[in-house]
Amino acid sequence: MSESSLSGRHAIVTGAAGGIGSATARKIAEQGAHVTLADVNAEALEQLSGELRDAGLSAQTWTVDLTDSDALAALTLDADILVNNAGLQHIAPLHEFPPEKWQLLHQVMLTAPFLLIRAVLPSMYERGWGRIVNLSSAHGLRASEFKGAYVAAKHGLEGLSKTTALEGAEHGVTSVCINPGYVRTPLIESQIAGQAKAHGIPESQVLSDVMLATQPLKRLAEPEEIADAVAFACSSAATNMTGSNIVLDGGWTAR
Repeated sequence: MSESSLSGRHAIVTGAAGGIGSATARKIAEQGAHVTLADVNAEALEQLSGELRDAGLSAQTWTVDLTDSDALAALTLDADILVNNAGLQHIAPLHEFPPEKWQLLHQVMLTAPFLLIRAVLPSMYERGWGRIVNLSSAHGLRASEFKGAYVAAKHGLEGLSKTTALEGAEHGVTSVCINPGYVRTPLIESQIAGQAKAHGIPESQVLSDVMLATQPLKRLAEPEEIADAVAFACSSAATNMTGSNIVLDGGWTAR
């Protein structure tokens, strides 16, 4: 894939302030796209935007609150690529799961992607080209205890992605899900205490005894690996890929 394979394209990446989002934004910018860095963390966005511009890459910031459904519903977006990456987690058994946390996770990881897809599709349809890339998870394909809201939201995102693929096919728009397992990000680090409490084990045992216990490859993926998969999904090599998945879960869903 050439370093200018996305030259002239405009990409929007949500959750761009850190982890997979920032790695993805950098990778797509390196491929020649102009990238809109979308996140609620304005300070982190400005820092990343400055780093990209210093590297000769094209980027702008968009401070956006993905929990504001009314604002998102009113949007009209003009872009060639939309990467729905923003996410969060809450660990608790279902009978103790706070309803407000359930609503928050679904808002950020399912409702917001729907509203952003809704806002960007008309411009993609008009050009006859578009790429929707949804950061799902191995938990979009399998369930785990104590992650009810996350698992349900990611399963919903899978369905949304497939519907987008079916509707977008005649317009040159593809839609895929990227399904990582555990990735070395702040989101994973923040789960360790909750998992330790839920399973009644020390935090030092969470990676080996919980997160990677049934994963054949005993390693965390790196954000850059996921970014490479997103870039592939946007490339000419993936023109015939839609309504499907790129799974990078260390073999977890093979069991």
